[in-house]
Amino acid sequence: MGRVFLVDLDGRTYRCKFCESALALVDDVISRFFSCNQGRAFLVGNVVNITLGPQEERLMISGMHTVEDIFCCCCGQYVGWKYVEASDKSQKYKEGKFVLERWRIVEDATEGFSMDACAGSSDTENP
Repeated sequence: MGRVFLVDLDGRTYRCKFCESALALVDDVISRFFSCNQGRAFLVGNVVNITLGPQEERLMISGMHTVEDIFCCCCGQYVGWKYVEASDKSQKYKEGKFVLERWRIVEDATEGFSMDACAGSSDTENP
């Protein structure tokens, strides 16, 4: 994928726990009440510095979804997934949104940093 240069990404950010690459602004969190197999997760409207895995159908608590796993583009660690399509009409609001697994990210208050970003997805999977 192409590279995108971000300028003046100010404010509190969520960063990859493994390499500290910025992933999302705290202000872009839509919901803090999502879950994943490892605990809490956040539904986020926009993320940066990620690469996408292949699309796959996944059965989750809220039904069948087409998702793409997301990985930190700097260290390659899995950090969550992107909702591509929801089968259930009531779940359509998730389409195009991302989930960051809480235990894989850290919050950081950094003012005025610039960095390269790779252009770049919540629910618990049913076992």
